[in-house]
Amino acid sequence: MKDKILFALSHVDDPDLRKDLVTLNMIQDIKVEGNKVTFRLVLTTPACPLKDMIKNACITAIHHFVDKNLEVNIILDSKTTTSQTNQNDALSRIKNIIAVASGKGGVGKSTVAVNLAIALAKLGAKTGLLDADIYGPSLPTMLGLRGAQPQVTKEGEKITIIPFEKYGIKAMSIGSLVEEKQALIWRGPMISTALKQLLRDVDWGDLDYLIIDMPPGTGDIHLTLAQQFPLGAVVMVTTPQLVSLADVHKSMALYMNPAINKPVIGVVENMSWFSPEEHPESKYFLFGKGGGEKIASEYNIPLLAQLPLFQKVAENADEGLPAVLNENPEISKHFIEMAGHIARQIAVLNNASHIAEHTPA
Repeated sequence: MKDKILFALSHVDDPDLRKDLVTLNMIQDIKVEGNKVTFRLVLTTPACPLKDMIKNACITAIHHFVDKNLEVNIILDSKTTTSQTNQNDALSRIKNIIAVASGKGGVGKSTVAVNLAIALAKLGAKTGLLDADIYGPSLPTMLGLRGAQPQVTKEGEKITIIPFEKYGIKAMSIGSLVEEKQALIWRGPMISTALKQLLRDVDWGDLDYLIIDMPPGTGDIHLTLAQQFPLGAVVMVTTPQLVSLADVHKSMALYMNPAINKPVIGVVENMSWFSPEEHPESKYFLFGKGGGEKIASEYNIPLLAQLPLFQKVAENADEGLPAVLNENPEISKHFIEMAGHIARQIAVLNNASHIAEHTPA
């Protein structure tokens, strides 16, 4: 019977990896007891937005190829694919480090990063969020942590910073380690040292994803992260305005430079349109159209999301309540869908890298 079950499930493909579940070793621990079949379906990420579709496809295949009267019990599990290779330091427990970047300020990059991290956690992933915008940290405000100080422990010369836990994620910001109104007058080496401390001295624990909210532009933080840490992927944030694309091109050029060579997995277009809360079906394109689509098409990468501008999003951010937690589903759904698309892109990227590593030259 187990062979028949495997044969049936070999006809079900993972829609992203485009291979069948048996070949991908996603079917495990098959048990047959009388008329009942039980097995684990091991997904590539707990944040997989297609889990229900894949599960239903498995049930249909078994009923079609084996016996339509079988009772099929599928236990959903996950093993997040990882971009990590040969890491022996504290970061080895983080499977994927994802940078949320932009060419210029004011495009809502921090809004995307904060809501992405929380949305991934809501989808079931262990997620951390690091505010790496040294000069303009906004995470304390957006998470309602203004004035909060992290716990710091010291054992010999080893300093460990305990991250905040809020809304289901672990979070840390340089803004939580200095006075709120203190001006950080730092040169390049000091900035790089601060980033290294935030990454290596924070007790992140086991994470599926660490989302890093990058500063705008292309400076020391970007180079340090890309060259000295296992950065797995980059999400680029822009607005619809075509005039803003020149800065995006510069940021894209940094990550695509052969000396850096970090994959940009897609574009998030923020503030795509404005919808009044009382008329959510109405769309007003205050900042033009087409910027995100143009960038995605030009670099042959996906347009991961188009996020509307809601008045409540800005108000909630100032109050420390990220938009993805808004009780209005018309607001929160856009961020949940974005997180699902990003999780899928990361899984595809990591699977392709794994195949390349294990393919003889």
